[in-house]
Amino acid sequence: MSESLTVTGNSREERYRSLLPQITALSEDKAGKWAILGNIMSALKYGMNFFWAGLYLVNNENLVLGPFQGTVACTHIGFGKGVCGLAWKNRKTIIVDDVSRFDGHIACSSETKSEIVVPVFGKDGEVIMVLDIDSEHLFHFGKTDEVYLEKVAKIIEKTATVG
Repeated sequence: MSESLTVTGNSREERYRSLLPQITALSEDKAGKWAILGNIMSALKYGMNFFWAGLYLVNNENLVLGPFQGTVACTHIGFGKGVCGLAWKNRKTIIVDDVSRFDGHIACSSETKSEIVVPVFGKDGEVIMVLDIDSEHLFHFGKTDEVYLEKVAKIIEKTATVG
């Protein structure tokens, strides 16, 4: 895998379709899962022009900050707290169009305006981490993001459960 990305297309779906094989190639690197996950976060942030892209790892009753790209972030999030904790608790993707209207939103950055969080499952079906993507624009995420980021979560799942 080259150390650069080539993302093509005008629509969001075209950009995801162009990026997904490159994320798959990154996941096949032999550098170790933390290096791979860091590169996947970079590919998402820069390939899709997101404000922030990162992983929060399940550690007992908390999510703990893992590999990410973007501004400084919250390091611990409780089970069921904020968008990330709720996606973990409900075991499903959550899209928030306007974080200022989300009761209990955890504001790691005042620049974040909308968010999508996708759970990542382990071998036994338990949530092992969540993929958190933030935008500095309101109403930034939709069904296309949900579909493709859930595909990315499956790639992350395979990477995270190896060794």
